[in-house]
Amino acid sequence: MRLIRSTEQRLSELFAAGEVPGFIHLSIGQEAVATGVMAALTAADTIASNHRGHGHCLARGVDLAGLFAEIMGKDSGLCRGRGGSMHVADVQVGMLGANGIVGAGIPLATGSALAHQVRDTGGVAVAFFGDGALAEGVLHESMNLAALWKLPLLLVCENNGWSEFSPAERQFRAKPLELAAAFGIPAEQVNGNDVFAVAEAATRLRVQAVGEGPCLLECITERVRGHYEGDSQRYRADQPGRDLVDPLMECRERLRRLRVSAAQIDATDAEVEQLVEAAVAQARASPPARFADAAADVYTKLPTMST
Repeated sequence: MRLIRSTEQRLSELFAAGEVPGFIHLSIGQEAVATGVMAALTAADTIASNHRGHGHCLARGVDLAGLFAEIMGKDSGLCRGRGGSMHVADVQVGMLGANGIVGAGIPLATGSALAHQVRDTGGVAVAFFGDGALAEGVLHESMNLAALWKLPLLLVCENNGWSEFSPAERQFRAKPLELAAAFGIPAEQVNGNDVFAVAEAATRLRVQAVGEGPCLLECITERVRGHYEGDSQRYRADQPGRDLVDPLMECRERLRRLRVSAAQIDATDAEVEQLVEAAVAQARASPPARFADAAADVYTKLPTMST
């Protein structure tokens, strides 16, 4: 969780300094979801993320320097700088990809769940999506197929209350648990700011998904930053404020109750900061992605037709 927070705070600084091209969407405040779910997974499992996916990548174990380089558009990035913030992928660790289209990672995870079933891997596929994806037809289609075929699929809804710039209740009529019930999919709601609670629920549902078919986990969490970095958030002015709970502070207090000393926690935090700065330095030293390489897999030269 500390690695996710420190990485995204550093990315925010780099974006403001003009060192990150394009847009970035931060998950500050939602670190417990990515960390808790990933703690429940095995090496055989696969995940598909969304546009707010830095935390999912890091919790799954992608290379930190490679992630910074990717987001900064460098040749040493995980996808050689071609994907950027919203399209990071690393199949070596089961990370099928982040996605800039709302809900588009869900069918990828459903297909991966089918592959797990056909190949009898014993693994599950996890689809991370926000509450903004609840009204997307592709989610409903995927839930239907997964329920019919009893696919090992874990659907994780990060419900931060905002569908981009609109309150979630103005965008989707039903609730996530009601939607799951409509397809006969077991579902649980959990405090998404409590990493221990998320991990316990995800562990339970992962086992159920492998044996009985798809499950849904709704994590109630907070989006501290705007929809994207630089968002003025004027749409929040007429909305009642919510008491923000910092999942890192919650975790720190829990660790202290488990007799982990403050000095140990502080030392870990300091170690993470050093790792982040080293990764930034390594990314800065990498050459930028070349246009010819970026276009290499986009277009295919058609074969010449004989007359």
